[in-house]
Amino acid sequence: MSRELKEAIVALRMDQALTLAKGMLADGTDPLAIIAEGTEAMQEIGRRYAEGQAFVPELIMGGEIMKSLFEEVLPEGGGPGSGDPKGTVVIGTVQGDIHDIGKDIVALMLGVGGYAVHDLGTDVPVDDFVAAVREHDPDIVALSGLLTSAFDAMRSTVEGISAAGLRDEVRIMIGGAAVDENVRAYTGADGWGSDVSHAVELAAAWTDGGA
Repeated sequence: MSRELKEAIVALRMDQALTLAKGMLADGTDPLAIIAEGTEAMQEIGRRYAEGQAFVPELIMGGEIMKSLFEEVLPEGGGPGSGDPKGTVVIGTVQGDIHDIGKDIVALMLGVGGYAVHDLGTDVPVDDFVAAVREHDPDIVALSGLLTSAFDAMRSTVEGISAAGLRDEVRIMIGGAAVDENVRAYTGADGWGSDVSHAVELAAAWTDGGA
C-alpha cells in the first residue's frame, strides 16, 4: 500500500492519499514510515520540477498534500518542524523586494523536508534578519530576491550579520531568478540556489556536514 501512497501523492490526488494513509494507520503502520513515503513522493516531484516535467503549481499542491498528511498521521502538534529537525533555517525576501513565490516554495519544501523554518516574509530589513539569527540560532539563513536591485540588499544583509558577530555561526544562501555565482561572490554568501531543488540540496549538504 505504501507504493500506492507515493503514487497518489506524485499524481497530486489528495483525497486518495489521505484515504490510503488512514488505512495504513489502521493496519498498524508506523506514522513515521508513512511520512517517509510522502517525503519520497515529494522528492520525486522535486526531481520532475528540476527536469522541467513539473511546475510551480505541482510543487505547491504536493506541499499541501504533505501538510495534510502530517496532520492526519502524526500526533497533535506534529508536522513540519516538530520533533528533532534536520536543521533550522531563517528565510526571507530582502529589503526592497516584495516577491514571495519562490521564497514561499523553498520554505515549504524545507519544512516538508524536516527543517524548522522561520519565514520573515518580504521586504525584510537587515536588522530583522540579524534579530532572527540571534533569536532562532539557525544553521542557515536564506535570502531571496527577484530583482537585480536586491543584490545590494543581500550584500548589506550578509554584512549586517557579520557586523553583529554572527557570521561564523551560520551558512548563508541566496536565491532568485537572476542569482548566479558572480552574485554569490558579490554578496559574500556561502552558496546560491538556481531553483528550489538546488536550494534544498544545498541545505541538505550543509546540515549533513557536507561542503
